[in-house]
Amino acid sequence: MAVIGIVGGGVVGLCAGIALVDAGHSVTIIDDDRLGQAASWGNAGHIATEQVEPLASPATIRALPGRLFSRGGPLAFPPDAIGRWLPFGLRLMAAARPARFHAGCAAMAPLMAQALPAWRDLVARLGVPDLLREEGHLVAWHDAHAAAAGRAAWQAAQTGTARVARATYEDIARLSALCGQPVAGAVRFAGTAQIADLDALRQALRHAFVARGGRLHAERAQVAIVRGRADIPGLGADTVLVCAGVRAAPILRRLGHAVPMIAERGYHIRADARAWPADLPPVVFEQRAMIVTRYRDSVQAASFVELGDPDAPADPRKWDRLERHVADLGLPMAGPFQRWMGCRPTLPDYLPAMGRSARAANLFYAFGHQHLGLTLAPATAHLITALIDETAPAVSLAPFDLSRFG
Repeated sequence: MAVIGIVGGGVVGLCAGIALVDAGHSVTIIDDDRLGQAASWGNAGHIATEQVEPLASPATIRALPGRLFSRGGPLAFPPDAIGRWLPFGLRLMAAARPARFHAGCAAMAPLMAQALPAWRDLVARLGVPDLLREEGHLVAWHDAHAAAAGRAAWQAAQTGTARVARATYEDIARLSALCGQPVAGAVRFAGTAQIADLDALRQALRHAFVARGGRLHAERAQVAIVRGRADIPGLGADTVLVCAGVRAAPILRRLGHAVPMIAERGYHIRADARAWPADLPPVVFEQRAMIVTRYRDSVQAASFVELGDPDAPADPRKWDRLERHVADLGLPMAGPFQRWMGCRPTLPDYLPAMGRSARAANLFYAFGHQHLGLTLAPATAHLITALIDETAPAVSLAPFDLSRFG
């Protein structure tokens, strides 16, 4: 039995903690997010198995000018953060070259195939199967030309184990009634899922971890390498696992790793759910780059990719625009809205970082899942546990090693 210290108690860290305790280790998670404000607990709740293709792609580069926030789109480059997003953007463009994009797809496909089975197994073992809703999701367009182009793009995309088909007449009629205006077209995905309640998920994971003998320390962790071995001062860990999301980058940079991560800041608004159908799966309004999710007691609209500093103040214009999107679409969401902003940990090739450090043999990492942290958390937990236990992971982790950045 190893004494393992995990830095970061978001969804990846908690899932890894549970998997490692179940494997017979003594595990302590160190995390200072007491109120659960990290991106793990403010996302769209979508188990996005369809997102096999990395966002570092030729299509992303071609679409970039029309998606700028200044032109009404969802993508923002804050001028005062140019020192962060410009180097990141240059790396992204290199990663979007066709050969690297196809290599990224090949790396992600087997990883994404593990996502939904791992979620099913986890919620069953935790005794909370109702937290996982396997009803797919919808993508809708209000413009006929956009609907035709969007439907063709999704049907041509690599979607892994997820399947896409034209939405039924009933689906389109229901969405049109919801919006109070005609929906020109929609597709329905099968093989995707959602989390019914992110707050309940956080509590279930924390409870399960502690009930199994794990320990939670509410503080910010420091990691040091002494005589070739990693440790968390005061813990005396045999093994250190860094799962700290956007906070992982400075930790690993101090230890000598190249980690060209950026904070990809996303925004959401939440409202009372009484006017939103309880049985409607997540809906993506693709022309607005917005996903609306019905949770147990709230409905949430989320959007925006803002590349910048994780500690910069939130930009109220993003929330204002989200509220305008909701009003323009006629959605049954009424204020006052709860506003949130969180930081996705994103690397320029849009692949996660998972592996063993070349700086210390007892230092491991699992972070950088960008939009897919919730989707991949249980699968990541299994893979990193296998790596720590020196057994063969079910998926090769070579494409996700930090050595790819030099």
